[in-house]
Amino acid sequence: MNESFETTAFGQPAAIRIDDLRVPRTRGDSPAESADEGDGERGHAVADFDGDAGAAAEGFGVDTDLIEDGTYFVAESEGEFAGCGGWSRRRTLFGGDQYATRDRSYIDPVTDPARIRAFFVHPAHARKGVGQAILARCESEAAAHGFRALELLSTLPGVKFYKACGYREQGSIDLDLTENIKLGFVPMRKELKQ
Repeated sequence: MNESFETTAFGQPAAIRIDDLRVPRTRGDSPAESADEGDGERGHAVADFDGDAGAAAEGFGVDTDLIEDGTYFVAESEGEFAGCGGWSRRRTLFGGDQYATRDRSYIDPVTDPARIRAFFVHPAHARKGVGQAILARCESEAAAHGFRALELLSTLPGVKFYKACGYREQGSIDLDLTENIKLGFVPMRKELKQ
């Protein structure tokens, strides 16, 4: 669904107009798979990590289940990539297609929270309401599918954003990205209003 709208950033008018918030049709239609990703959303996502951790974090990759399920959105402004993110009704909380062991089974919206997944905002569009607009779309769709709560696994730089959007920290974990590299994450949760 293509749409055009003004965003809001935490209750205030945002500094960007999103011309297109759409679901990619194929893996190649996803900005995370585009040829210029080095300076795009993934570059922004790993910029907060040092050296080898940043290089390892780049390996998260795309989860094509999000694209196939129609729950992954790409925001564009004036023809340029602004951000992307999605939600899922599958068990997998993070990680792309390269993780063969991920659990692709569906979850029950009555007993399980929907997953917020794969959020990235291009540095040129940071703090303009792009992430919040995509998150609001994800929350709305998850609620329409009967989910009562949402959960996600935030990178440390994303915690402040998600807290401002009503998510609560649920502890912290370190994941082994490679044999020698651990990266800190924060599980977060939000109850949806019924």
